[in-house]
Amino acid sequence: MRYAKVFAVCMPVALLLVCHSACLAAQTVASSSLVNRRAPDFRRQSLRHRTISLKDYRGKVVLLDFWATWCGPCLTELPRFVAWQRQYGPRGLQVIAISMDDDAQPVRLAAQKYALNFPVIMGDAKLGELYGGILGLPVTFIIDAKGTIRFEHQGIVKPEALQNEIQELLPPR
Repeated sequence: MRYAKVFAVCMPVALLLVCHSACLAAQTVASSSLVNRRAPDFRRQSLRHRTISLKDYRGKVVLLDFWATWCGPCLTELPRFVAWQRQYGPRGLQVIAISMDDDAQPVRLAAQKYALNFPVIMGDAKLGELYGGILGLPVTFIIDAKGTIRFEHQGIVKPEALQNEIQELLPPR
């Protein structure tokens, strides 16, 4: 009976700590060494066999998303990014998705299933290291039109927060 009381007190505290940690992980990473620095350039082939270089998108706001097909939260975000590319693309937004999958075939299937309307490239540890080491997914960077990383998010983020950051960087209507 005594153990049941201890369990009843300790379990809610443990759950609170776990939830608090998860919420912190999904917040903007303000202290990141990459925030307010030039976004590292890369040159990769997209799934559609186009050469994608980040510097080619200077003048646009870039939502750079590291994701994988096996990451549930990543797949939840994809339809939102499709909608934002459609909505904000004419104002200067460019979404670029970097899949951290080992094999391109499931990525092709996901790109087709979600009708991705933005470039999708295959990432690897080397590209992940350029962006501070991608240890968990999703990781999303918002890069301004001058090529500077303005926001970094690790984990799933409230859509309103990302949308506000994008709108803040886009030119007014």
